[in-house]
Amino acid sequence: MVRRHFNGLKTVGLFGVLWAILLGIGALIANGTGQASFIWLFAGIGVLSTFVGYWRSDKIAIAAMRARPVSEAEAPAMYRIVRELSTAARQPMPRLYVSPTASPNAFATGRNPRNAAVCCTEGILAILDERELRGVLAHELMHVYNRDILTSSVAAAVAGVISSVAQFFLFFGGGGSSSDRGGNPIALIGALLAALLAPFAAALIRLAISRTREYDADADGARLTGEPLALASALRKLEAGTAARPLAPTTRLENVSHLMIANPFRAAGVARLFATHPPMAERIARLEQQAGYPR
Repeated sequence: MVRRHFNGLKTVGLFGVLWAILLGIGALIANGTGQASFIWLFAGIGVLSTFVGYWRSDKIAIAAMRARPVSEAEAPAMYRIVRELSTAARQPMPRLYVSPTASPNAFATGRNPRNAAVCCTEGILAILDERELRGVLAHELMHVYNRDILTSSVAAAVAGVISSVAQFFLFFGGGGSSSDRGGNPIALIGALLAALLAPFAAALIRLAISRTREYDADADGARLTGEPLALASALRKLEAGTAARPLAPTTRLENVSHLMIANPFRAAGVARLFATHPPMAERIARLEQQAGYPR
């Protein structure tokens, strides 16, 4: 029997904590400095950036990977698999792209199923058989069907607002005496601590949301194909392939790395704490359990 992990409930809970951090740091800063107007300014900027990023998510990701659209004659297997999966899910056919990247990976993006794009790197097409590729493409399509692009966009925006508010306070609100600003010393110290710690907490929660959505896409994609072990086999190959050919963590790629099925960067030591993807061993174990393997 497949164990239920309540990932949807976890996502809602994590969002609640993220908003609580934002409201909490805002209240502390307002109490410690007597100034709250800039918090609303940063919140407005965050909402605007979320809308722009969400609306243009497909174009941003495709450009970051320097991908090109492919025809059915160029990628017949990819087209056949995606068409079959889209039909089974009763969803429209997305646009298909291939990135000239040797590191094996894949991602899907787009604000809704009618504006979706699926991209595979040349590396992943070279190492996976058709059954494994089917598992990967089902995983990516489920990100679109589950509206994970919106989820990740909102999480990134809220985390960004928290960081911006904290940085603004540290640079412009922390100087001078508390009496000059009409605040009290205890509240000001609390605001300083919140400003220092909140961005780290927000980043970790954003990453936890991303990891939770990966588990959901694994499980839902495996249900769509009916072959959890095919995706598990693909993940094993991807873990080895991305370790052998990691991408350089440039700003351009870091902004879209959370969309990919496997972490494209070399993660070791403390870096694993800030990884956008859950451990491959845990993902594979869950898929094997879904297939009926004892854990």
